[in-house]
Amino acid sequence: MKKLLYVWMTVLMAGILVACDDLLEDDLFDFDGVVLGTESQGTLLAADTTLMEIPALQQGDLYIKHNIVLNGDTVMNYCLAYDTVKFHSRWVAFRFDASNRTKNTGRNNSFMDDPELPSRLFIGAASFYSNGYNYDRGHLCASNDRLISVAANEQTFYMTNMSPQLPSFNQDYWVNYETYVQGLGRDASFADTLYVVKGGTIDDDHILEYVYRSNGKKVAVPQYYYMALLKCKNNTYEAIAFLMEHKNYSEDSSSKAEKLNHVVSIDELEVFTGIDFFANLPDAIETAIESNSNTSNWNL
Repeated sequence: MKKLLYVWMTVLMAGILVACDDLLEDDLFDFDGVVLGTESQGTLLAADTTLMEIPALQQGDLYIKHNIVLNGDTVMNYCLAYDTVKFHSRWVAFRFDASNRTKNTGRNNSFMDDPELPSRLFIGAASFYSNGYNYDRGHLCASNDRLISVAANEQTFYMTNMSPQLPSFNQDYWVNYETYVQGLGRDASFADTLYVVKGGTIDDDHILEYVYRSNGKKVAVPQYYYMALLKCKNNTYEAIAFLMEHKNYSEDSSSKAEKLNHVVSIDELEVFTGIDFFANLPDAIETAIESNSNTSNWNL
């Protein structure tokens, strides 16, 4: 409660009271990477740098955005930063809000290369094998994160959204965190908007190995996975993050106690990953919420 009061007072003292999808022009950031897709970089800078779910891009990352049409409007389904050397996304980002939290469809299950990539960067849609061992094609933006429409769900099966994950990690451990996030995101009483960033570590010192594809490309296997969450409720912001090693666990991650073992602050996650999360927040709010996490305000 003290933290909520502090954030609220910080916002008022700074004269900043913004809706969950509005930002001040002064808080826009510059893209350092290459922009792919049909839109110009200028259009992307004007439209996308106001989105609070998007971290700051790193040099060389390819920014890719997947749109869908909802109620006649074109909106972002999710976006990602793709490393074309390690053939793995650095992060994927999306949101739950009133427009997309409804479940209207099921799982598509049709894996394919991302059509926003040039064909020279395709890795193929087959499963990930390494020395006879099979990794799952683990979703970053989960299939169940995007059930608002068939088109939204189909896009989650692009290979840029896949990460080589140990089967037990993907199907038992990671999925419980996904279910937890989906429960928060679809609960309008919890958040007006829940901003989500997920990823696996792909820096050289945080990679388990590489999986070689039939076309000679090699895909990084992350040593750690993370989730960074930012909620907006009644114009008040809070944040929390989770960081976990990519391994086989005997513990039950559906329990609150186990989730607490992996809670870190956004600041701590930024130091570990080198990623600047929620870079579009006004500085006063970002400083206040990223240094610690009040787990009791996250149903933990």
